[in-house]
Amino acid sequence: METTFPRLLLRHSAERADAPAMREKEYGIWQATSWSAMAQMVEHLACGLHQAGLRRGEHMVIVGSNRPRLYATMLAAQSLGAIPVPLYQDAAADECLFPITNADVRFALVEDQEQVDKMLEVREQCPQLAHIFFDDPRGLRNYEEEGLASLDELIASGEVFARQHPDFFREEAEKVQASDVAAMFFTSGTTGNPKGVVHTHDTLINRAQAGAEFDKLTHQEEVLAYLPPAWIGQNIFSYAQWLVCGYVVNCPESASTVMIDLKEIGPTYYFAPPRVFEGLLTSVMIRMEDASAIKRQMFHYFMGLAKRVGPERMDGKPIGLGNSVLYALGNLLVYGPLRNNLGMSRVRVAYTAGEAIGPDLFSFYRSIGINLKQLYGSTETAVFVCLQPDHEARADTVGVPCKGVEIRVADNGEILVKSPGLLKEYYKNPEATAEVLTADGWYHTSDAGFLDVHGHLKIIDRVKDVGRIKGGANDGAMFAPKYVENKLKFFPQIKEVVAFGDQREKVCVMVNIDFDAVGNWAERRNLPYAGYTDLAQKPEVYAFIKECVEKVNADLAADERLAGSQISRFLVLHKELDADDGELTRTNKVRRGFIGDKYLPLVDALYGGRSEQYIETAVKFEDGRTGSVSATLKIEDAKTFPTMREAA
Repeated sequence: METTFPRLLLRHSAERADAPAMREKEYGIWQATSWSAMAQMVEHLACGLHQAGLRRGEHMVIVGSNRPRLYATMLAAQSLGAIPVPLYQDAAADECLFPITNADVRFALVEDQEQVDKMLEVREQCPQLAHIFFDDPRGLRNYEEEGLASLDELIASGEVFARQHPDFFREEAEKVQASDVAAMFFTSGTTGNPKGVVHTHDTLINRAQAGAEFDKLTHQEEVLAYLPPAWIGQNIFSYAQWLVCGYVVNCPESASTVMIDLKEIGPTYYFAPPRVFEGLLTSVMIRMEDASAIKRQMFHYFMGLAKRVGPERMDGKPIGLGNSVLYALGNLLVYGPLRNNLGMSRVRVAYTAGEAIGPDLFSFYRSIGINLKQLYGSTETAVFVCLQPDHEARADTVGVPCKGVEIRVADNGEILVKSPGLLKEYYKNPEATAEVLTADGWYHTSDAGFLDVHGHLKIIDRVKDVGRIKGGANDGAMFAPKYVENKLKFFPQIKEVVAFGDQREKVCVMVNIDFDAVGNWAERRNLPYAGYTDLAQKPEVYAFIKECVEKVNADLAADERLAGSQISRFLVLHKELDADDGELTRTNKVRRGFIGDKYLPLVDALYGGRSEQYIETAVKFEDGRTGSVSATLKIEDAKTFPTMREAA
């Protein structure tokens, strides 16, 4: 049966009126809002917005953290047939300018004084922005701007209107159709203006239902909403699936209290990007260094056991009676307390996505009993394209196509997706829409990859970056630079990698060591060094990096499609790649083409068979001064391995 977000709200209000819909932590105390109270708040907000002049088909921006009243306002706008447009709360005022202008926005709801100031600044260039409502009144007592009002005032006026027109809200909510636009999410706009991704009630709800069915989610789940609501991933987890399943969404008091709130709530359904899982693990390891010798020994013994048998146990495979008994003891002494300390003692399903996650990091969480999995999707697909089944989670894939999804690999290796969750269009941008949506309903993801023999999708790179080996034993083989770079960056001692190989007969890489990690490694071995350049060229460091490279080559050899991307030669750069020197973007992405040109003598030396190469590089310091760094870099060969077919 077709449904909409307002109808889902009304259904939960009728079925579980007194059950908590959301909790918000305020002044250290969790305050619950029941489903019936949420429905009443939405009704009053919708009536207030109607009185203020919000009409069907209009856009309304929502700017703030995860807060029950912000979620209720999104529902109120949708109940009137209007379209909420969540924007990032940490965006600068000028970043809000294009979305507000593009969508001709007249109404804004913001969280606090910071966001009010931002909207007032924007209004100088967007005079149509007539109404600005705020949730938190602190600091706004003396503001007397036209059209500025508190959410409390809006609710109060709506309450009066609702008493006078008791059927208005439900009648308006019933007019909303599943095919109507439900929300618009703006992309990051890294190559121009942001694009407004238009989604209907049907696309968002369909994908939320598909994800819920896949992981058997129920109204009993607990979720912590701490990522920006403007990001569609958070919106799906804490809004669309919240309304589909009827579970409880918990809003932390602030960004600084998230870890405390995580432990207090103990979510059963959890999402975080890899960097969050990395940070949690780092904090654990730092604390263990400060623990007593006995505790450290116990921790390392049982973590060794977990590493050996934990992932197999999580995948439902037999591990033997002896290992089962030892694991149970480890669970009592180490794994259980560790999960509790991480706030994950009740997690039934945990997901990560957005970028590659290191296999060791992935295995760590699964080995201690946390069901960490990966998913694949994007704003344009309403997130859920591929998900990993409970017993088939691997670090190098992103899962199997979920319900309703078809995947096709184009001749150039691009992943094409057909799904009920595809965007309706890019707002006011038919040219961009036509570029990504084919006439027969396939979406161009711009990602290159393939389905492996188990039916799991493996993403290897962006299509535009995938090349081919030319000449030599691997002539014509696929070359995926980002995939190679990421596999090396899985080692904590390697910070950045730049891979070359397109239209060449072999793959060569330049490596940036992680100065802190390798410095600690060197100190534990009593290896003296005088700064980054000296450390990077130590024979011991080269030997260690060579081990990492050859481990990656062994992994690549096991994958017939990518075996030709094995690394033949490498060097360790004499300086850290830096955005100030133009080598990285401001979001720390490697500018491979720029580096290839800047370090052409090194590229020529790698491919020319030389064993060393002198290089002098201009650098820019933080205070604006310039200087240079020079060194004679060693170049080493790495062992490559026969493919599985050759070995057979």
